[in-house]
Amino acid sequence: MRIGSHHTKGEGTSFCVWAPFRSTVEVHLVAPDERRISMEQDEDGYWAVSGTDVEPGAEYFYLIDGRVDRPDPASRRQPRGVHGPSEVVRPIDLYVDDDTYRPPTLNDLVLYELHVGTFTPEATLDAARERLPYLRDLGISGVELMPVAHFPGQRNWGYDGVYPFAVHTAYGGAPAFARFLEAAHYHGIAVFLDVVYNHLGPEGNYLADFGPYFTEYYKTPWGAAFNFDDEYSDHVRAFFLDNLRYWLEDLHVDGLRLDAVHAMLDTSAVHVLSELSAEAERISIQTGRRRTLIAESLRNDSRVITPRERGGLGIQCEWLDDMHHALHAKTTGERTGYYVDFGDTESLRKAFADAYVLSRTYSRYRKRTFGNSAEHCAPRQFIVYAQNHDQIGNRPHGDRLAARVDLETLKLLAGSIILGPYTPMIFMGEEYGETAPFQYFVSHSDPGLIESIRAGRRKEFAAFFAGTDGPDPQSRASFDRSRIDLSKHSERKRGRTLHAYYKEVIRLRHQVASMPPDEPTIRAVLGSPEDRPSGYDPYAIPLRARLSVECGDDIVAISRATSNGLIVLLLNFSNIDSEAEFAREESFFRVLFDSSDARWGGPGMKNGLHIQPSEPVWLNRKSVMLLQEEL
Repeated sequence: MRIGSHHTKGEGTSFCVWAPFRSTVEVHLVAPDERRISMEQDEDGYWAVSGTDVEPGAEYFYLIDGRVDRPDPASRRQPRGVHGPSEVVRPIDLYVDDDTYRPPTLNDLVLYELHVGTFTPEATLDAARERLPYLRDLGISGVELMPVAHFPGQRNWGYDGVYPFAVHTAYGGAPAFARFLEAAHYHGIAVFLDVVYNHLGPEGNYLADFGPYFTEYYKTPWGAAFNFDDEYSDHVRAFFLDNLRYWLEDLHVDGLRLDAVHAMLDTSAVHVLSELSAEAERISIQTGRRRTLIAESLRNDSRVITPRERGGLGIQCEWLDDMHHALHAKTTGERTGYYVDFGDTESLRKAFADAYVLSRTYSRYRKRTFGNSAEHCAPRQFIVYAQNHDQIGNRPHGDRLAARVDLETLKLLAGSIILGPYTPMIFMGEEYGETAPFQYFVSHSDPGLIESIRAGRRKEFAAFFAGTDGPDPQSRASFDRSRIDLSKHSERKRGRTLHAYYKEVIRLRHQVASMPPDEPTIRAVLGSPEDRPSGYDPYAIPLRARLSVECGDDIVAISRATSNGLIVLLLNFSNIDSEAEFAREESFFRVLFDSSDARWGGPGMKNGLHIQPSEPVWLNRKSVMLLQEEL
C-alpha cells in the first residue's frame, strides 16, 4: 500500500503512514464530520487501513498515541496551511490527459525557469498556464518550475516546503498543477519540477513525530539532514522514491530538478541518488517516455552524471555553475566570494571546452583543490544559464543583469548560453530584459524563526557584499517587487528588441541542432550524442573530442565539424572591436548570425554576409557571430 490517502471508486479510501515506534495511530477525521478510524501496524512499522467510507474532500489528521494530531507526511492537499488537517483528494484531480505527447530530447531542450508566485499577477498555476503559448512562441521547449510543495504562508521561494506531495494551495493545488501540465504538453513543452530531498523547511515540519526520518550524524545549512544511511533508512528512502513516482509516474512530470544533492548525505554502498535514478529509468522504460533527473551539485563531481553501470550515480544532467561564474565575472568585473576563481578569458575557454573550470584545480575561494574531470560527459548533460533564481535572488537586492549591464552585453550572454554546446536555461523575464529584482521572500508565522532568517541572510551576504543587509525577506514588499511584467516585451523598445533577439537565437539553436554532423552519434548545437528513452551513453565521444575551443584576446571561438561544413561560434568579450583568429584554413564562410546587426539594436555588422579566405573576420565589442563554412 502506498503512503498517504488514496480514494478508489467502489473501493473506498485507504490510508497508510510509517510510524514504527508509535503505540497507536488513528485516522482522525475532522471534516465534514468528526470521528476516528483505527489503523493496523505491519512488521515494518507502517500503519494502514483500507476500504473506509471516507469521501474525497474529507479533512483528517493522524492521531498519534491518542495524544497529538499531525497532518499526513504524504498529504496531497493542505487546505488550511502547514499546521492544519490534510485532505483526501479526488483521483480526477491528479489525472493528466496527454496520451499523444512525447517529450523533447535533451538536444532539443531550451529551458525556462519560473517561479509560479511571481510569474503572473494572479500568482497561480492557472494564470501561468495562460502564458504557455507565449513561451512556445519564444521557442521554449521545457519549463522548470521552482518548488511547488506546500510551504508556510502565502509566499516563499519554495525551498521551505514541508509536504513534498502537496502542491501549494495558493497556487491552485493538484488540480491546477494537472491542468498546467496537460496544457504544457499540448503545446509541446516539457515540465520539470524542482524538488527538495535534502531537508524540509523549519515551520510545519512534523516528520520527526512519525519516525527516524532525520539523522544526527549530518547537518545541512538549512536544517536537519535526512536519514539515508542509518538504522531504518530503507523507509526514509522509500518515502522519496514514492514521491518521485508520484510526480513522474502518476502526474506525468517530465523530470525533476533535485535541489542541492551535495547535501543528500549518504555513505551507503548504493547512494540514494543511484536508487532515484534507477527508478526514473524504470518509469521511462515502462511508459516509453523519457523521465529526466537534473542535479544541482556544488562539488564539480562528474560521478553524479556518470551512468550507474560505469560507477556513477546515473543522474542525467546537472546545473553548471562554473559556466555562470565564468560569464558573470568576465562581463561584470565582480571578483568577490566564489567569483575570485573566475574572471579571465582562460576560465571561459575551460568552461566551454571542459564544462568544469575547477577540475582538480586549486580554488582560492575554498582554499583547497576542488572538482574532477567531466571530459567523458556529454555537453547536453550540463544545464547552463547567465541568470537563475539563485544567482539573482541570493544577491542582497536581487538585482538582475538587465539592471546592471548594457544591451550588447545582454545579447552576448544570451548567445553564449543558447548557441553554446550545453543545454540552455533562461530565467523568467530575462528574454526581454526584465529589470524588476528577484528577491528572497518568506511568510513565516514564528517571530523567532523570522529573525533567524534575517540573520542568516546577513551572514550569507558577508562573503560577497560586506555591510549589506538587503530587503526584509518577511516583508510583502520583497515579494511584490519580484513580480515580472511580461508586457515589457512588447511595450518598450529595448524589450521588443531583446525579445526578438532571444526568439531568433533560440530558432537558430534548433536549426543548427538539426544539421547532420560527421559522426552519426552527434546531434546538437556544437556537439552531443543522441539519447534514448531509458538513458544514453555519454561515453560515445569524449567531451574534448567533440569541440574545438580556441581563445585569445578576449575572443572565444567554438567550432564543430559537420557534413555541411564547419560551424563556428565567435564570442567577443572585449570592450573593443577585434579581429577573430581561428583555424579556418582556406575556407569561405557564410554569416548565419551577428548580434551587431541593427535589427537587434546593434552598431551594425562589420563583415558582409559572405567572408572570403583572405578577409579578416571582425567582431564588434561584446558581440556574437555564428558562421557556417561554405563547401
